[in-house]
Amino acid sequence: MKKALIGSAGLVVVMACAYLAWGRDIPVLGSVTGCQAYSGMPANWKNEPLAGMVRITGGRFTPGTEGGYSDERPFTPVIVGDFWIDRTEVTRAQFAAFVEATGYVTEAERSGGGAVFKAPLENAPDGSALPWWHFVKGANWRHPDGPEGAPAEIDAMPVTQVTLADARAYAEWRGNELPTEAEWEYAARAGEPSQRLGEEPVDREGKPTANYWQGVFPVQDAGEDGFKGVAPTGCFKANGYGLFDMIGNVWEWTADSQQGPIFSHANGDPGLTRGTPVRTRFQVIKGGSWLCAASYCARFRTSARERQEVDMPTSHVGFRTIHRVTDGESP
Repeated sequence: MKKALIGSAGLVVVMACAYLAWGRDIPVLGSVTGCQAYSGMPANWKNEPLAGMVRITGGRFTPGTEGGYSDERPFTPVIVGDFWIDRTEVTRAQFAAFVEATGYVTEAERSGGGAVFKAPLENAPDGSALPWWHFVKGANWRHPDGPEGAPAEIDAMPVTQVTLADARAYAEWRGNELPTEAEWEYAARAGEPSQRLGEEPVDREGKPTANYWQGVFPVQDAGEDGFKGVAPTGCFKANGYGLFDMIGNVWEWTADSQQGPIFSHANGDPGLTRGTPVRTRFQVIKGGSWLCAASYCARFRTSARERQEVDMPTSHVGFRTIHRVTDGESP
């Protein structure tokens, strides 16, 4: 597939190729009713290493944008090679298959919990917003909101409460890797420039085209996009490369460590749940999540970037994997 095949015509070509390659699960995605019927397992996924993935033709581009936060200023132009990438975020069904096959135990399960978003019911005495992240004992990928919440269905919801190590373990099991920030952004853009700060992901009628926060953050999520919280993968139209949810829904781990300053969002840092500072490394996460609001962080853009503690499981971070094309590998 050529990088130039973008827009509506390109999307038709990409989706047609994907349909032929991966089976009849493809037409199910791209709408709210369709994604709710999706099992979370691409056709022939257990037998075909590249099932559920899209091949991206690499090229040269400049990550970042002048129209975002200061930490999104355009970086040095880079060249990315050809690679395959998961067309959806890794689902709970896929992660469950990995756990069943390997007996893997996530960091949240071993450490005893993870960070969970809880909307504050009131402000602090000084009028400031109360923290909305809470460390919940027993929160993990099986119970993303904690043991008091409903157990996670093994379905098409993106897996969350996974750390960098958890994501890497899954990727290695599949024979894949996590994308670099440049590879992730290149795939997310699909040949288009990044959205600018202030531009929301909406169609011509003003209808949301991604799962992000509408309403008064962090108190009231109006759910104008059809969801209040995390959505199943593939509920919204794919980008020009046939990839779903590259912005919104859940943040996604990348292979790059975070260097330099990142624009602060104060109470939006899940690391605050640890109380005392912990020496840890930070990794770049991309894409924004359902918690990104136009009135607050507005990181539902392909150039947007955030940092995440490598060992901090949270209810709004997931991942997808890539498989780099080697010399001589057929399309």
